[in-house]
Amino acid sequence: MTAPEPGTDGQSVRPRMAQHYSVAPEPDAPEGYVAPGMPGAPVAGYDPAPDPAEPSAGRRRRRRRRRTGLAVAVSATAMLVGALAYGAALSRVQSSIGWLAIALAAAVAWPLGRIGGQNRTLPPLGALLSATGLLLGQLLGQTLRLHRLEGTPYGELLGDALRIWRADRHPVDLAFYGIALIGGFLLTRRTASTD
Repeated sequence: MTAPEPGTDGQSVRPRMAQHYSVAPEPDAPEGYVAPGMPGAPVAGYDPAPDPAEPSAGRRRRRRRRRTGLAVAVSATAMLVGALAYGAALSRVQSSIGWLAIALAAAVAWPLGRIGGQNRTLPPLGALLSATGLLLGQLLGQTLRLHRLEGTPYGELLGDALRIWRADRHPVDLAFYGIALIGGFLLTRRTASTD
């Protein structure tokens, strides 16, 4: 019996049969791949020697701690500047502009989240700083308004401004403080960077 004629590509048309190798064929895997369990495969739980160019975990933690302090300092500065701007705007307007509490919360929360990272203490601190900035802005606005009306020195007006601020509170002001608290908390969490 004769073998079938080869096909047009020069190979046999006969179905492939099992082939026996004395050496295993090369697997179809990417270069450098080592199957689990084979010699040269990484062992689970083994940490290789640290690269001198890479910062160690301890240095990373210290740097993160330093960045948290920087974030709090920048955010406190933003709170004071925001309170000054809010107080100056409030002294010029007769009606309440408490809706600007969200802008004050954003000014405080952005540096906390971006610089401080994902630290669990930063969102509550962002809420506290936002509400404090709103309070300071309202007190400053009352003081500036009284100074313009009466012309007395600022030091003497602070007590009067505090009394007027207490007497002039409306239920809507509680909503503005709620906006500052919730906005400061959520915006700090949203802007938190992972690095």
